Amino acid sequence: MTDLAADRRERIAALAVELMEIPGLAGYEGRVRARLARAVAALAPGADVRVDVLGNLSVDLPSTVGDAPRVLVFAHMDQLGFVVRRIEPDGLVRVERVGGVPERALAAQEMLFQIRGGGSLPGVIANKSHHATGADEKYRVLPYQEIAVDLGFSSADEVRAAGVDVGTPVVYAPRALRLGPHRLAGTAVDDRAACAVLVEVLADLVAPDVRRPPVTVAFSVQEEFNLRGVMPVVERVRPAVAIQLDLVLATDTPDMGARGDVRLGAGPAMSLYSFHGRGTLNGLIPHPRLVAHVEDAAAGRGLALQRSAHTGALTETSYVQIAGEGVAAIDLGFPCRYTHSAREMCDLRDLVGLADLVTAAITGIGPDFALSRDGYE
Repeated sequence: MTDLAADRRERIAALAVELMEIPGLAGYEGRVRARLARAVAALAPGADVRVDVLGNLSVDLPSTVGDAPRVLVFAHMDQLGFVVRRIEPDGLVRVERVGGVPERALAAQEMLFQIRGGGSLPGVIANKSHHATGADEKYRVLPYQEIAVDLGFSSADEVRAAGVDVGTPVVYAPRALRLGPHRLAGTAVDDRAACAVLVEVLADLVAPDVRRPPVTVAFSVQEEFNLRGVMPVVERVRPAVAIQLDLVLATDTPDMGARGDVRLGAGPAMSLYSFHGRGTLNGLIPHPRLVAHVEDAAAGRGLALQRSAHTGALTETSYVQIAGEGVAAIDLGFPCRYTHSAREMCDLRDLVGLADLVTAAITGIGPDFALSRDGYE
């Protein structure tokens, strides 16, 4: 790794770790947005920075190449978790799931309650004492409706006095750790790692003498809730091209090998097909012109580009693509293990590669960039 790449890696790592340690449930992203707003202001002083009613943070950069297709590049800043559903008389708290929380990953997890005004309270998910479990309980995964969170109080009145009430947001206790020479693990790697990459891309795009089309860089909200939080930005800027940054399922562990060939440390990835058949029939087949463009951008930078096609996950581009008269959309990302658990994992080399790839793809869009599908399908 060159010195420049090493510097890029450490900047991305430092910001990703900082963002991972800030709680920001879908719909309650304010603390994360505040940190990202400082990063944007430092990189682009005087730029057109906006926060809309839903909470999306976006910055509009004018074209430096004349009349070219407008690009929206974005990553979501929220995370999955819970909201308080009920406070029991004994002070234990029942929660309602927000987003795709895996129940089998919850037993005995440490949690954090986001208290209005910027405070936080820790809690732990209650786990029945092993010495009292029967044979039929030892291998049972509790449905989330049966989970209780213990904050250390003895009554509902004490819980409420501490600032917790019905509707209070709850997330995995924030944690980030470096593992080995290149790996980053912890809470909300999805999608704080991509947010850190996007800040690095913004730095590239505002550098002197950079040739770029008109670009809106956005940090979106509520992706884990309904995948549509970014739509106010889409409606405002009416992009011709949308590039979304998120995780891509890594398949380099024994339980995932049959699902594809995406490995940590082998470079950024491009999704060729995503679909979610549970609860919503939606997904993305990327615009073929963008697929070819991203392949060319990777080749031009000498970047390895992994390819993914999978079911079970989808992103905001599922809805962005059908805005207005249609938007040419593509999902780019970094391989990620153990998704939606409290300890997700990515590789910093992939994040560096993703930043390089996205910058190359965007700056390669000029006035003559046509979005015809002819010749690319």
